[in-house]
Amino acid sequence: MGIYEELQARGLIAQVTDEQEIRELLNKGKAKFYIGFDPTADSLHVGHFMALCLMKRLQEAGNTPIVLVGGGTGHVGDPSGRSDLRQMMSKETIDHNVECFKKQMSRFIDFNNALVVNNADWLLKLNYVELLRDVGPHFSVNNMLRAECYKQRMERGLSFLEFNYMIMQAYDFYYLHEKYGCNMQFGGDDQWSNMLAGTELIRKKTGKDAYAMTITLLLNSEGKKMGKTASGAVWLDPNKTTPFEFFQYWRNVEDADVMKCFKLLTFVPLDKINEMEAWDSSRINEKKEILAYELTKLVHGEEEANKALQAAKNLFAGVGDDSTMPSIELELEDEVNLLDLLVKAELATSKSEARRLVEQGGISIDGEKKTNPNEMIKVSESIKIKKGKKIFLKVIKK
Repeated sequence: MGIYEELQARGLIAQVTDEQEIRELLNKGKAKFYIGFDPTADSLHVGHFMALCLMKRLQEAGNTPIVLVGGGTGHVGDPSGRSDLRQMMSKETIDHNVECFKKQMSRFIDFNNALVVNNADWLLKLNYVELLRDVGPHFSVNNMLRAECYKQRMERGLSFLEFNYMIMQAYDFYYLHEKYGCNMQFGGDDQWSNMLAGTELIRKKTGKDAYAMTITLLLNSEGKKMGKTASGAVWLDPNKTTPFEFFQYWRNVEDADVMKCFKLLTFVPLDKINEMEAWDSSRINEKKEILAYELTKLVHGEEEANKALQAAKNLFAGVGDDSTMPSIELELEDEVNLLDLLVKAELATSKSEARRLVEQGGISIDGEKKTNPNEMIKVSESIKIKKGKKIFLKVIKK
């Protein structure tokens, strides 16, 4: 099985421009491909995870990655998948975020056989009128407005700043093609329109072919993006999301999402994954534990994965300290209604759901099972909530 067939078997491939050519390039290790990462924060997060894993898989198959960090496009902001304008960042903030990204990526990519480029090096030096004359004639405004990345913003209002993003991303591909021989771009499926613009620009300006492939977005069984917790995004930076919190996130994924996460994110061989799919449903928690361990090892290393696994076992058994427990800070009075507390901590989506959890015996606070939905909970500095058998949360009073 070639790498392209493995990507297919894992369900990673969403759309491709030229399947036969892409298959041949990838399987023969002749792809010099790039994936872009805009530095919108000082850490990568779970939303970047699939792209990093893809880059690692393709490099291990002999292909050459180009990591493009968007120090230039970060000044504009990608409208794809968003209903509002991204917050503008200073150059200093962008530069700092770029350095943070590079450090985290080193766990996935062998930089001895990869390029790292920052599109600020060429985009920020462009002369506006020259760019208009050089690139502008190759873009149809009518076609751009039909692109999925712009459609959802038209009703709320699309700024001219964001409208330029497609042109900038296309120019990146053209620049990398000409300077480094880059022949392929990969990205999330919401980037399809931007990526096609790049292949078209290269074809129109050089007469040569370049290729694009999008990967499946990381969505749960309800169609929502994965990677969010009660306290926000799941970060790859251990100072933002501890290895234990990272472990617990994957340990607590919905049953229906477990095998999909194995295929899309882990490097567990497909034959082993197929074997696990046949396991009896009573072994679902074993699957989740393996998933959490494999992903924590990939991001934080084997030592931290072992620590997180042991901490989870201790917490489940009611031993050990709570220093590694996922936590959230909330503004609370000295006493708070139990149902209000569960909703504020995002352990329930509504009071009616919270009531059902309590009446079914699914909530314990500081080791004591709660059965009265109307109970008032005294809050000192912090309290520990257990939901069901495997979800733990420390609520810290602001």
